[in-house]
Amino acid sequence: MSPFLRLIEACNNHPGLHTLRPWRLDGAVAGYLAPGPAEQLAALPGWRLGADGLDLVVPAAARTAALASAAAALGARNRRELFDVRATPEGASLALLDRGAIPPFGVIGQGVHVNGLVRRADGLHVWVGWRSKTKAVAPGQLDNLVAGGTPAGLGPAECLVKEAEEEASIPAELARQARPVARISYVMQVPQGTRRDVMHVFDLDLPEDFTPRPNDNEVERFELWPVGRLFDYVRSADQVKFNVNLALIDLFLREGLIAPDGAEGLALRQALRRPL
Repeated sequence: MSPFLRLIEACNNHPGLHTLRPWRLDGAVAGYLAPGPAEQLAALPGWRLGADGLDLVVPAAARTAALASAAAALGARNRRELFDVRATPEGASLALLDRGAIPPFGVIGQGVHVNGLVRRADGLHVWVGWRSKTKAVAPGQLDNLVAGGTPAGLGPAECLVKEAEEEASIPAELARQARPVARISYVMQVPQGTRRDVMHVFDLDLPEDFTPRPNDNEVERFELWPVGRLFDYVRSADQVKFNVNLALIDLFLREGLIAPDGAEGLALRQALRRPL
């Protein structure tokens, strides 16, 4: 198997959503629950269990509170950051749910990933960040220049500007020059449940004299790497945050480091867009 395809498959390790119980809002599937948690929620007020899944049948204004109570009943981690619950990535927000409960409820999670690019006379260079060793997820591993989940009420472009300032001290006027280049999706089984993630990928061309600077405790430092070094590192090392691999593989395809129309390239392009 292609080493790059192996990295994509690692993010798509779920045995299949058919193994889970769908749960609905207004008749639309909002997420997927493991059978045990589904039975737990069926005993709570406002939840109705049927042969084909669960429905949360409370007024729209009460949904967020009902989901918070359900998350507490399941012991989901409370990260105190609300995300929109949507039946599709482009759909309307049906309710709000704490970020820590997104995998237990199998809700679509969306985020932004930014490739910081410097095009020099000696070729393309890419800014990478080293994640803090105290991070709960992928501590000490290589990351994109900017990456973060999209909280409730924000779109990808707005989230990008916020994260760019918070993580890398990139001024808003510079961050707004980023251009959307890809949408990647994967379905991943994790100890907390199911990640059905959408990654909105952006490229941001940066001037040679600009140096990003950590502005919170997310990243320890930034380094500027030639794209060839980054290509070799992703291919041979296991020290890149799992979903960052996908954003970088997409970059390699677009920059021609992997022939996009060759057999490997076509397989990678298809694998980067897993149906949710």
